[in-house]
Amino acid sequence: MPELPEVETVRRGLAPVMEDAVIEAVTQNRPDLRFPFPDKFVERLKGARVKHMGRRAKYLVVELDTGEALIMHLGMSGSFRIELEEGNELPGTYHHPRSEAKAHDHVVFAMKGKTAEARIIYNDPRRFGFMDLVATSELSLCRHFEKMGIEPTGNELNGETISRLFAGKSTPLKAALLDQRLIAGLGNIYVCEALWRSGLSPKRKASTITRKSGKATERSELLALHIRDVIAEAIEAGGSSLRDHRQTNGDLGYFQHRFSAYDREGEACSKVECDGVIERMVQSGRSTFYCAKCQR
Repeated sequence: MPELPEVETVRRGLAPVMEDAVIEAVTQNRPDLRFPFPDKFVERLKGARVKHMGRRAKYLVVELDTGEALIMHLGMSGSFRIELEEGNELPGTYHHPRSEAKAHDHVVFAMKGKTAEARIIYNDPRRFGFMDLVATSELSLCRHFEKMGIEPTGNELNGETISRLFAGKSTPLKAALLDQRLIAGLGNIYVCEALWRSGLSPKRKASTITRKSGKATERSELLALHIRDVIAEAIEAGGSSLRDHRQTNGDLGYFQHRFSAYDREGEACSKVECDGVIERMVQSGRSTFYCAKCQR
């Protein structure tokens, strides 16, 4: 599933062709994705102007001048393709390549901006993504966001916040970090990376990096720092390579993430002072990659 940095680079890729543009037409090629489309989906979008292209955790949020917001989730295999006169783009960076088979083009938005027109095509082979329309004034209370925790990208995520959120929790540290009710938007890849950088075992109890008073510890401060850093670096890397995703000649140019732990089972730990090996284990049905020697 695309993680927060991938979704953010998708947002950055779509914003220039969507913001302040009018949705002239919508082609809906099937009645549902993971869930049925909202009632009168096409009619409610047609003629609307996009005021802002935003993101909440792993959701894209398109605010419209109609007083509604289009919420979109990419699921396991969803992606967008932008068709312009000068060529196509596939906004976003992914660890696994995205489909471009037209048989899986489920929704097409025809956009008309002040200076250009574009077709934005949603492609999703496995159809685990979804789209919904919600009143903009009720976004924070809607079923998608009402129980969602804090964003991991701002100053709100610090050592004291982590200490407060994890206090008294006996769940493994990795499970606590993936709990969207606590911190929204963290996914498997970047949690593995942040834990590796912090030297913290994914198996340790979440409460062991906290104080009962809720005050920050050295471990909680370090973890907060590395979460923010790894997310920021991934977003910056994705944003810097957007133009390469689909050039006018059709060649793909995916940015290749350089993971230190994720998907590196059996490789030497790259920390200078460590001679351990990256191991893989399964936690809550997900692969965890870590170094048992330097992550304690």
